[in-house]
Amino acid sequence: MPYSPRALLATLFALGPALALADEPGWSLLSRNYFLHNDYRTPSGNGQSYRQEWAQGFIGEIRSGFTEGTLGVGIDAHGFVGLKLDGGRGHAGTGLLPRDSDGRAESDYSSAGAALKLRLGNTQLRYGEMMVETPVFDTGDKRLHPEYATGWLLDNTDLPDWHLQAGRFTAFNNQDNSSTHDDFAGYGASTQGHAISLAGATFAPPGPLGGALYVSQLEDTWDQAYLNLNLAQGNWRLDANLYRTRDSGKASAGDIDTLAYSLAAKYAFGAQAVTLAYQKVRGDTPFDFVGGDSIYLANSIKYADFNGPGERSWQLRYDLNFATLGVPGLSLMGRYVSGRGIDGSHAPANGAYAGQYGDGGKHWERDIDLKYVVQSGTAKDLTLSLSHVSHRGNDAQAGDDIDRIYVILEYPLKGSF
Repeated sequence: MPYSPRALLATLFALGPALALADEPGWSLLSRNYFLHNDYRTPSGNGQSYRQEWAQGFIGEIRSGFTEGTLGVGIDAHGFVGLKLDGGRGHAGTGLLPRDSDGRAESDYSSAGAALKLRLGNTQLRYGEMMVETPVFDTGDKRLHPEYATGWLLDNTDLPDWHLQAGRFTAFNNQDNSSTHDDFAGYGASTQGHAISLAGATFAPPGPLGGALYVSQLEDTWDQAYLNLNLAQGNWRLDANLYRTRDSGKASAGDIDTLAYSLAAKYAFGAQAVTLAYQKVRGDTPFDFVGGDSIYLANSIKYADFNGPGERSWQLRYDLNFATLGVPGLSLMGRYVSGRGIDGSHAPANGAYAGQYGDGGKHWERDIDLKYVVQSGTAKDLTLSLSHVSHRGNDAQAGDDIDRIYVILEYPLKGSF
């Protein structure tokens, strides 16, 4: 149910003192001004040659501490208000704003939710609506409105250097919707009518080596396993990710049997860094996922994920920190990814991926990001991000030929009770 924007913000701040139980309670408010322009270089099925929207969002969070005693109790609450600044019927649909029945961008939208949290020693259980960050299920925050999932999540840090997690989620709130009972859609799979469950561990000891192992199940769709190994030694950073996905239960998306992996090496020297990455998907269907950021492969970038069936891709990336040049807070990133070898002609005819890809698919993407973070003064932490994305490919891959421009201005406020 939509909430009145004014009433929603008033309620969040009125609740603050009541939720301040103990143990580092606090609040935050993020102002996010977002402009997104999509220029399509290939014909669009709905006749749109471009989509462009400009919107202002406010994301508020209140985090209580825990009550005293053996079992601590607390609440985390969040609220969102989004306001359209520009976005007519002819160029709506960037994902910043929901659309009405006529295809026009809504003038405003809002949402709110909360999670009850319990703490026993080093174990914490949250139940309710929340953001989730794991390699097998990760709600995204790439537009105006963050994604949220409703369910439970268990965290445990009893073992030194280990972080154990388990959870199950049954309802979802998308990036351009106010509904808390929505669905996350992948390339063919969906959470519609299905819950997603997960369990896993991250190992981060002192020293150069680390890793993670997770498993998940999208009910009646697939079972998925994830493995990560990483190494930080001197100026080098190495990162390896692997996913194994097989259909399970009623196989609602059809037969699935994929292996996807990536290897990335980063070398930093002074204010600069260069990254080289390789990614490969083995199988007759794409590597699929639900939740906006539920893919930790190296070549999943701003527009394309380079996760087509049989696809292999390379990335070259360059980073520059201008602090050593006398401009602290300013950074530049440029990268180029090329993918080829896509073959979707063997996808099961009765599955969700049939006809999405041809044989011989290839494409490339180029990203340029310029970011500045104010370092001090009244506007400290004010962030301005400018990005340009270009993507081109042939007809045998699934993406559009598109040029995209992002302009994002964010200003965070936070405090404690």
